[in-house]
Amino acid sequence: MIYCVEDDDDIRELMLYTLKTAGFEVLGFPNADDFWQAVSSQKPDLVLLDIMLPGSDGLAILEKLEGTPMTTDIPVIMATAKGTEYDKVKGLDMGADDYLVKPFGMMEMISRIKAVLRRSQKAPAPKQLQLGNLSLDVENYIVKKDNQVIHLTLKEFELLALLLKNPNRVFTRQDLLKQVWGDDFLGETRTVDVHIGTLRTKLGDASHYIQTIRGVGYRLEDDNG
Repeated sequence: MIYCVEDDDDIRELMLYTLKTAGFEVLGFPNADDFWQAVSSQKPDLVLLDIMLPGSDGLAILEKLEGTPMTTDIPVIMATAKGTEYDKVKGLDMGADDYLVKPFGMMEMISRIKAVLRRSQKAPAPKQLQLGNLSLDVENYIVKKDNQVIHLTLKEFELLALLLKNPNRVFTRQDLLKQVWGDDFLGETRTVDVHIGTLRTKLGDASHYIQTIRGVGYRLEDDNG
């Protein structure tokens, strides 16, 4: 199943028609809200994602996809307007698998989709994240330390998963708030500090992996990184 997020009705319908003709199952969405509602019901095999969208734009959607354990392995192809090299580079840096520059041909779109799907099938995302005596099962929401299960809340789990997938990367409190709680969350960054505190308590002697970067935020320190 391919999800196509494009606010231009004519372009979206052409993309959907071409993909169906090529044998793909596909659904189209004009905005982020409709897209996320569909993702909550069925996880797609690939997302075609326009950057310029009303409300939450394509880069915000990409950031949330990459920062959520259940969606981080979904391949994403970004669609960028001609001449917006900054958006293209930023999208790739954030984890997009490929990009299309508008206006693009339908056959080029099909070719890039097939190439990305081949690559993603050859290199599946890890279902187990490991650091020292700490392990995290992405699919089953299980965290273990020294092979003993640690019971975490959903937000604690998502925080730890995000940090484990990005060792040695510094996240600001605002980054963590946005990626774990979402754009619509109205709370303050203090929420992040509270959850990091309870997470550290539950991790016990493994809590030293989570480092506080004073005045900035947090990072997970991988001694081998």
